[in-house]
Amino acid sequence: PQADDSRTVMRGEVAVEQVFVPAGSFMMGSEDGDDDERPVHEVTLDVFWIDRTEVTNSQYEGCVADGTCQAPRKPSSVRRSSYYGNAQYADYPVIYVSWYDARDFCEWASGRLPTESEWEYAARGPESYAYPWGNQSPSCNLLNYNNCVGDTSEVIAYPAGASWVGALDMAGNVWEWVNDWYDSEYYSNS
Repeated sequence: PQADDSRTVMRGEVAVEQVFVPAGSFMMGSEDGDDDERPVHEVTLDVFWIDRTEVTNSQYEGCVADGTCQAPRKPSSVRRSSYYGNAQYADYPVIYVSWYDARDFCEWASGRLPTESEWEYAARGPESYAYPWGNQSPSCNLLNYNNCVGDTSEVIAYPAGASWVGALDMAGNVWEWVNDWYDSEYYSNS
């Protein structure tokens, strides 16, 4: 496989598209970011696959129905009183789940959370772009942020903001969990 290749895997009754991330190196971190993003350092990774989109409400509902995952802490979103469990938002990202919930979902789905370096490499690529789509400043046609939508958006809503491997919403929409535990000094020691 090569960058931009994809495959479909089954998660319970739900088909999930993944994109292939080839082996390579990139400069992880940001000199312009917070202190815990410094120093910028080179990271080399082996090949891996990553989901093209965030986990959706419908995907997560399968894990809840199977008795493995806990329902999200709230069934609403910022502006929608009925969000999780509402078929209208089936293809929107699941929200209000903990790191443990995300880990349980991944195990149920025969996968795992990506490491922070895997996630950042899938987002920024070997060119170490500032954003998944390159170095162009963010805008509402590339990602859901600030007041573009005012709430979550469907996981396929921003194809122009795809990363170099075709992963979507690597910036904007919702926060995403990674496998690593947070350590403010990690970059100084890695």
